[in-house]
Amino acid sequence: MIEFYPQIKFVHVAAVILSGGLFMLRGMLMLLRSRWTNHPALRWLSYAIDTTLLTAALMLVTILHQYPFVQAWLTAKVLLLVVYIVLGTFALKRGRTRRTQVACYFAALFTFAFIVTIARAHDAWGILGRLVH
Repeated sequence: MIEFYPQIKFVHVAAVILSGGLFMLRGMLMLLRSRWTNHPALRWLSYAIDTTLLTAALMLVTILHQYPFVQAWLTAKVLLLVVYIVLGTFALKRGRTRRTQVACYFAALFTFAFIVTIARAHDAWGILGRLVH
């Protein structure tokens, strides 16, 4: 299966970009108080992209034999992914006040960006790794 690594990684990275872009779009719609924020088509597209992303991630873990809770950088990504999902849920759906929604939206964007720096650096500290090490 290693022979498919470049294609699977491409799908994974493309899904990350699409997932983050769609979240940004839905967040902007939320900021504009649009009724389209939680439109079923956008939600289902999000589910499809995120399922593809997760599937590709699991395939990469299997191919590379690098596992969360063994490699620190993957552990950090998984834990921050949970934080990102919770923040995103409060930003787009569960936040009871506008202030909560906006704060969670920007916190989710920051978390997403930090996850990307962890993935790029293969370091649990992400972009901050240069300062820590």
